[in-house]
Amino acid sequence: MSAPATDIAWVALGTMADGWEAVILDAAGAECERRAIASTDLAPWVAETEVRRAPRWVWSDTAALYPPLLAVGVRIARCHDLRLAHAILRGRSDLPEDLSAMTDPRWDAPAEVAEAESADALFSLDSDAGGSSPTDAIPAVLREFAWQRDAIAASSSPRDLRLLLAAESAGALAAVEMRQAGLPWDVDTHDRVLAEILGPRPRTGALPDRMRRLADEIRGALGDPGASLDSPPKLLRSLHRVGIEVETTTRWELERHTHPAIAPLVEYKRMSRLLTANGWSWLDDWVQDGRFRPVYVPGGVVTGRWASSGGGALQIPRVLRQAVRADPGWCLVVADVAQLEPRVLAAMAGDLSLAAAARGRDLYEGVVTTGAVATRSDAKMALLGAMYGATTGESGRLVPRLRRSFPRAMALVDEAARVGEDGGVVRTRWGRTSPPPGPGWRAAQKRASESDASSAEQQRARRSARDRGRFTRNFVVQGTAAEWALAWIADLRGRLHALGGDAVDPPAEASGPVFSRHPHLAFFLHDEIIVHAPLSHAEDVADAVRAASVSATRLLFGDFPLDFPLDLRITETAAKA
Repeated sequence: MSAPATDIAWVALGTMADGWEAVILDAAGAECERRAIASTDLAPWVAETEVRRAPRWVWSDTAALYPPLLAVGVRIARCHDLRLAHAILRGRSDLPEDLSAMTDPRWDAPAEVAEAESADALFSLDSDAGGSSPTDAIPAVLREFAWQRDAIAASSSPRDLRLLLAAESAGALAAVEMRQAGLPWDVDTHDRVLAEILGPRPRTGALPDRMRRLADEIRGALGDPGASLDSPPKLLRSLHRVGIEVETTTRWELERHTHPAIAPLVEYKRMSRLLTANGWSWLDDWVQDGRFRPVYVPGGVVTGRWASSGGGALQIPRVLRQAVRADPGWCLVVADVAQLEPRVLAAMAGDLSLAAAARGRDLYEGVVTTGAVATRSDAKMALLGAMYGATTGESGRLVPRLRRSFPRAMALVDEAARVGEDGGVVRTRWGRTSPPPGPGWRAAQKRASESDASSAEQQRARRSARDRGRFTRNFVVQGTAAEWALAWIADLRGRLHALGGDAVDPPAEASGPVFSRHPHLAFFLHDEIIVHAPLSHAEDVADAVRAASVSATRLLFGDFPLDFPLDLRITETAAKA
């Protein structure tokens, strides 16, 4: 294979009335070449260009355009997702007014997530280019790309913004790839777990046997044969009738009361959550060919954390993790980061004392050794309280001790809170900006400052200011942790693809043409990844996971003396002890 040519840096891809148009750009963004491509020729042309020139692809939506390419065996190494980048750049307060005024609001619309099985849709486009939006056409793609390059250059931190947008776009590629490859899922194990907890699978519309018997027990204890257990308002009325004075039906509030109905009701609610979120209907809908293929939404949370718009990928119950099972001849390399957010806080703040407490060990135990608090649970409670703005209870009591021991770390989150309370915006390490307060918030603060404001209005304004301060306090840490995780998986996906190949036997056919012979990311949740890997590559994959975490740390925090230790295991299933 010949080395990639270096004469281009970008390829902008957009729709035409009868196919596709590609504009090849140099590193300065100047146009080098333009060509029309028939829909049937797009996949082979992209594949050839990727191998020969290794560009960064510029397109409107990775979620819409990448799945059909993957489905026919075309993998992209790098892209610039215009819609995700627009969402980050549009909120920057440091852009010149003329640039802010030029932003195109059409790019604010959320992208439609393409189904993995709809590969023909991209390569058999009719005359309307598959119903694409105006922003998919090449003139709009080029205009937006030029605006984004200007916005980055005009910002106060161009390097950091470029890193953020590159990581965000790499995350978009990884999200599509994980949906394509899927998370290996054993249907029989899932069914067995459900039967052990709920009873055998019932007929459609009926309750499982154990839930039905619990329901009968609860209604008997309440003396109400018709009590509705799945409607909180109706259930509250039934509880109040027998003297159980609760305001909600949450477990923690129910368990404060003693009554024969409480224990079976708590158990019924636990079973109901499992049945509703991950029961047999979920299994039928979301697991096909031995794979769970959720819909990930990169940047779905304002801090940059991912969300899920289908399948509940971010809420897999612990009891079902044993159903996550590698294919024969393959394994799972499971890794999660110990205390990611507190470590990020130490590195962001440059707090050498907190870094020393964390280095090479459990961070919370390290905090105890400094004498700041007495127990590991106190350390965890205090640090989480500091990052989430707890001012009352045990967390509120412990946070002042952290300020004495780790003043730089506490000063960072305290300042973020102050900015938020004043109506300002804060930024993550790489420059993702918190959303500004809405008009209602500003109106309430303005009204509270007027001479005739009532005490109730002043109290509401203070409360909303504190709430916003808690949000911005956490935003800077959670958002930077999300950036670390993006950098981790962006680096890792490249390392994984370099492993594997034709010698892998047996291939993981259900993972699709791109990933059947390569180790590949199969799951991502904030601070945890799961790689599906051939057994013969297990140790190499584990080394790659560790190396990618070191690379992510260096990229964000340079040579600051802090590690991000991984709990890493090579295993058949993702079950936790």
